[in-house]
Amino acid sequence: MRVYLDYNASTPVDERVLECMIDVYRNHIGNADSRTHQFGEDTRSIVELARKQVADLLGVNADEVFFTSGATESNNIAIQGLREYAENSGKNHIVTTAIEHKAVLETLKQLEKEGFMVDFIDPDQFGRVKPEDVLNKVTERTLVVSVMHVNNETGMIQPVQEIGEELSKRGILFHVDATQSCGKLVEEIKNLKYNMLAFSAHKLQGPQGVGVLVLRKKSYKLPPVKAIMYGGQQERGIRPGTIPVALVAGCGKACELAVTEYQSNLEQANQIKEELINILRESGLSYHINGDQTYCVPGTLNVCIEGVSSEALMISSKQFCGISNGSACTSKSYSPSYVLSAMGIPVEQIESSVRISWGHGVDQDEVLNGFRALINVAKQMN
Repeated sequence: MRVYLDYNASTPVDERVLECMIDVYRNHIGNADSRTHQFGEDTRSIVELARKQVADLLGVNADEVFFTSGATESNNIAIQGLREYAENSGKNHIVTTAIEHKAVLETLKQLEKEGFMVDFIDPDQFGRVKPEDVLNKVTERTLVVSVMHVNNETGMIQPVQEIGEELSKRGILFHVDATQSCGKLVEEIKNLKYNMLAFSAHKLQGPQGVGVLVLRKKSYKLPPVKAIMYGGQQERGIRPGTIPVALVAGCGKACELAVTEYQSNLEQANQIKEELINILRESGLSYHINGDQTYCVPGTLNVCIEGVSSEALMISSKQFCGISNGSACTSKSYSPSYVLSAMGIPVEQIESSVRISWGHGVDQDEVLNGFRALINVAKQMN
């Protein structure tokens, strides 16, 4: 039996989320922005319930939640939407890390071409950036600092709390990509200080095609983010386009479930990780884990099995399990992982590294059996 172990790329939709969405598709047909009939009122109430469910998970106000097509769009709005403010304020400097998701990195590389100055901070060999390395780059001309909460390849938790606290004192805008932490590090996110935050529903058992941008108010005002697309005043002018009510309802339901179940999910993920590491220890293989596990989320394991090509291992073991060797957005590229490269890991070790990720709803025995099969394949290759 084949087991899915690529949850960092996308999670299976929870059955309860799917039921919620099917009900909307079957029984609620209106456009949420229609103001002239009850059908519109009906779907609008569904959207607003979902907005509250998201807000409750994140510990924010419902009017700070904006629905988008996913974290990629949310990140783009958060960063590109500051162009007008940058021009008016004379601030054209941005600080980020070299291990951000491509949704942030490619956006910032484009802004560099337009004249913005961008500093890309490397992590240490354990996969974390140092807060001081980020903060030391901040100047009076800094427009925004963008740091992901959890890295999608290594699972490393970045020091966004320390960075956010200091940036708040300095009055510098802070953007957090929380795609891999939303629904998992619930209390941590609630205590973060930030101005903009993004996530995708499909990373926490919700549907693909919907995400959230959170814009935190300060003195009753939203951050100076403007729309980057035009066509309508949906989502209070931040994101035009007809709201996909069923997807939004699914996103809200996934957030509602995470509120009550995240703790038990984390406990199971921890148990599985301990078992996986034990299997590695007993395998006789030469290996090392990429990233300091003290700061790693429970559901991710990035491991180098020395002498075994990750590409060959994934192909040879695909009848047992589905794993990856990096971000889904770059999976068609066979170049070494830019995240592991930024950590200073040698190319030959990067080419022997795979990412295994799991989460809510997995069968623990199936995960362990799939991993044992993977290890047996690695032994044969080694």
